[in-house]
Amino acid sequence: MTTIIPAIDIIDGKCVRLTKGDYESSRVYADDPVDMALRFRDCGCTRLHVVDLDGARSQHIVNYRTLERIASSTDMIIDFGGGIKSDEDAKIAFESGASMITGGSIAVKDPAIFTGWLNRYGNEHIILGADARNGKIATVGWLDESEHDIVPFIGSYVEKGIRYVISTDINVDGTLNGPSIELYKNILTAF
Repeated sequence: MTTIIPAIDIIDGKCVRLTKGDYESSRVYADDPVDMALRFRDCGCTRLHVVDLDGARSQHIVNYRTLERIASSTDMIIDFGGGIKSDEDAKIAFESGASMITGGSIAVKDPAIFTGWLNRYGNEHIILGADARNGKIATVGWLDESEHDIVPFIGSYVEKGIRYVISTDINVDGTLNGPSIELYKNILTAF
């Protein structure tokens, strides 16, 4: 079974699209994220991935009010990521309507906090963000590259109980050149 999960990336309260994670390439495709979420819902989507790009860049949750508006306007299951770097950020995201949260940079920079969320909230509510450029996990809104290779990085969290992983190949993101089949095939083969 395939589940289509559309994404809404937010900068300054608007739906945007970046190319290869470049904030300078930001293009607004809708002014109102709530309207966009309702359009996805009306197409039959039941899940939504919301990314706080302002939060990712500033290292703390920023667009939680937009999350609240989306959550109160739709019954979609929302996973929220971008800038969730502390227990307080996680709490704000859940209280603002997220059913699940995605942690990427925090899983690299402070594994104890991320693992604590797995234990506190349960693995059905925590998603590992494993976005990579040239096979290395990227952090801080894709502005920095870590030394972690993607498959072993995911494996270290599978051992800790992670159930869900979201992964973007930054080299092709936003280019409209299709999915990164080889990367995803490698991940699926490993797990």
